[in-house]
Amino acid sequence: MNLFEDTYKTIDVPSEGLFKDKGSKFIAYAYPFEQMEELKNRLAEAKTIHPKARHHCWAYRLSTDRAIFRLNDDGEPSGTAGRPILNTLLSHDLTNILVIVVRYFGGTLLGVPGLINAYKSATQDALDQAIIVEKTVNDVYSINFDYLQMNAIMRIMKEDQLNVLTQDFSTDCSLTFEIRQSQANLTLNKIQSLDGVKVKYLRKV
Repeated sequence: MNLFEDTYKTIDVPSEGLFKDKGSKFIAYAYPFEQMEELKNRLAEAKTIHPKARHHCWAYRLSTDRAIFRLNDDGEPSGTAGRPILNTLLSHDLTNILVIVVRYFGGTLLGVPGLINAYKSATQDALDQAIIVEKTVNDVYSINFDYLQMNAIMRIMKEDQLNVLTQDFSTDCSLTFEIRQSQANLTLNKIQSLDGVKVKYLRKV
């Protein structure tokens, strides 16, 4: 992702795909995926549904800058399962996604090219069934301000169509909001032009 790009592609809901070759069956499951900790549960789920499957291979990409990825061949020859799954995600430029491909062995060896094609094709079918969405990369900020600045702050929130996450107007006024990265500087300049307003960057989402 370059410096000025603040969008990424992912999926919102799980999808399934299927590929068959010489009696072997490859069932692919694609999931929205935002935390590495989810992997264990998803794999356990796949193994519960398919306890007699020979292999449960997978790959994922994480983070809005597409920098984090992992893959696993689960007993298939090295590079024949996890890598083609990952390469299919790369070719579609998808992130925050996990694909698990379950294989039932049909009795006939497919060879390295056959396996690569099978895992790629099953993954591709799952993505063909998926609804791919484009999301913006957003930053979350907190601001603290005097009660007298309330109207000015809320006007900026409304004018710039910001997503207010939390707000507390009891004693010291504060709120957190989410803003698209490409819009951040413009909005922050407006906020910081107000007297006595403190702005703090919290995280990227």
